Parts: sequence; C-alpha cells; structure tokens
Amino acid sequence: MVRKLSFINYKGGVGKTSLVVNLAASLAEAGKRVLLVDLDAQSNSSIWLMRLERWNPLNTSDVGHLYSIFEPGVCRLRDCVERDVVRGKEGEALLPGLDVLPTTFTLVDLEHDFEPQDGRPAFAIFQEQLAEIEEDYDFILFDCPPNVLYAAQCGIFCSSEIYVPANPDALSLIGFTLLVGKLQQFNYLCASFRVAGMQPRAEVHGVIFNAIKSNMDIEVPKMRMQFRINQFKNQGKVGKDARIFESKIRDAIVVRRAVTLGLPVNLVKSLGNENSVRDDYRSVAEEILSVQSSN
Repeated sequence: MVRKLSFINYKGGVGKTSLVVNLAASLAEAGKRVLLVDLDAQSNSSIWLMRLERWNPLNTSDVGHLYSIFEPGVCRLRDCVERDVVRGKEGEALLPGLDVLPTTFTLVDLEHDFEPQDGRPAFAIFQEQLAEIEEDYDFILFDCPPNVLYAAQCGIFCSSEIYVPANPDALSLIGFTLLVGKLQQFNYLCASFRVAGMQPRAEVHGVIFNAIKSNMDIEVPKMRMQFRINQFKNQGKVGKDARIFESKIRDAIVVRRAVTLGLPVNLVKSLGNENSVRDDYRSVAEEILSVQSSN
C-alpha cells in the first residue's frame, strides 16, 4: 500500500524543501515509485526539479498545475503530474520513478479566492482526485507550507504520517509545539469528511534534524525536543512511535549548488566531504523504509 507522508513545521526556514526533494530522490534511487506533491505556493520544489525553462510557462498557464484542479477546475490531478521530472539536457530521464505534482504562485489563491460550487473543502476535492492515481506509487511526499491552512490541509488530510524537519534551535521547538496543536484542531474538524478506504488520520511520527552547521553541538536541543515528544506521547497527541531520527542532515554548499543545477544532491558531482551529505539523505530514506518493514 502506498505510504503518504507530509513534511511540515510551523517554523519556516528549516530546510524543509531540500529535505523533501532529496529524500524523494533517495527513495527513487532505491527503486521506489515516488510522487512529490508541492503544496507550497512559493513553488520551490517545482522550480528546483522542473527548472525555470519548464516551470515558467506553467506559471502563466491556467492548466497543468495543482491550483488548476480547483480553478478553473477543468484539470484533474492525473493530468498535472510531471513524469520522471528530473531531466538531462537532451530531455532524457535522469532519475526514473520520481514524479512531481507541480504548483505555481497561483496556489496562494486557494487561501483567499476559491469557493467550491458543491461546498466541499479543498482537501476533500484533493483527496478524491489523489485516490485516482495513488496506487501508481510506493510513496507520496507532500511538501507543505509552514501552516495548516487550505493547501497544507490537502496533504495532511491524505497522509497518515507526518515528519517534522527541524533545526537544533528554540524556534524549531516552538514551531513543532504549535504544529501539534493545529493538527489536533484540524483532525477534529475534518473527521466528518473521511471516507471508506482512507488510511489512519495523520499523526507526527518523527522529527528530523536538518541543515546542521559543522561543529554544532545538538545534544541540548535534541534533549529538549525529545522531552516535548514524550509529553505529547503521554497526551496521545503524536504517534506512539514518534521519535527523533537517528539520521541527521548536515549543512553543505552542494545542496545550494543542486538547486542551481536543477538536480537532487544524489545526481550532483561533489568533492570531499560533500559526499557525506548525500549519504545523510540516503540514511534518512533508510529510516523511512525501516518503518515500512517493521509494520
């Protein structure tokens, strides 16, 4: 069965998109069929993987991107998927098995202007259409904005697993705390829209420390985060298996170079210890896969 994972923290700037893109690439590299759904109106995942030459025409089009399933509503999700999105100079697929459901800046209108004719919320419309294609994949990863507004709700409603990218600082801990409270509220509000066959409702299953600077001691922030996770476990507000990942992602210039090249890190030629960052993403992918094998 497909696993649907949302990546979100109420604090922005934690390196969420770099984590999601490179985790998706590592899972595809491991032979999994992966769909990355860009739910952030900043469109960073879409621009990264499609590059500007393919994304710019999409940004001026009424069709082919996520918001077009809502307005004008003539597309369905299956029509918007960019298959084998990572391409070489000749258009050849460089990482088969990694697809993206792109978004554009128009997605911000979902929060302000969209009024469905049938009264159903956006997340229910999205879930219905995702169900038409989800069995094509082993993993669907949702790159969510740092909030639980309408776009993020689309991913959260469809997911059963939530992972929280975090930096080893106080603001990430505050963002995690706010997120758990907002998730409780949303899960209550959306309960009546759940349909037969859906996976269990979304819960936080893990925190992943990301973009860690060299020589940074993360033991104290890690201890504080673990204390908060334990509190939430005792209150039944996160998954029973919620934990801090053993794997952590180091900060590296190669990540920023990968964005410029329009490639995930595992396809970028790197030097020296930059290879270790590629291994960090692979290690996170292995931990994600180990959850599957243990269930």
